[in-house]
Amino acid sequence: MDEKRFIADSMVGRLAKWLRTMGYDTHYQPRYSHTQIEDLLAEGRVFLTRKRQWVRSFPSAIFLESDHVGEQIRELKRRGLLASGPLPFTRCIRCNSVLIEADPQLVSQHVPDYVLYKSGYTIKQCPSCKRYYWPGTHRDRMERQLRLWGVSQER
Repeated sequence: MDEKRFIADSMVGRLAKWLRTMGYDTHYQPRYSHTQIEDLLAEGRVFLTRKRQWVRSFPSAIFLESDHVGEQIRELKRRGLLASGPLPFTRCIRCNSVLIEADPQLVSQHVPDYVLYKSGYTIKQCPSCKRYYWPGTHRDRMERQLRLWGVSQER
């Protein structure tokens, strides 16, 4: 499967978080130089922006019309960029790393007891920033939101 990989500029930071939630490899940082964007485009990424000057500099960039994340996601879906995506909840929403199974020996020192009791071995960890993730009410709300936007994917 040829999964899309993205670059998101500072104008679409919330979109970057949601794309990562959906499992898409999405490079995001507050500022880019032209060289950084060129390097990321050379990796085969799709550049998403709300800045017209970036589109003038990089004609392959996708200018997103709306400043609302739900509309941006719908626009990407209409353009076929979210047609067949990766599994949701497999990337860190902060740093974009692929999540790994949390070490059962260490996880109890880092998450509340009730989380360990309810989630057991379904707890994931980001190998880069060390943040922990588990299915819970926050994730339920995110799944509901993705369904409302029409981009819910089966796990």
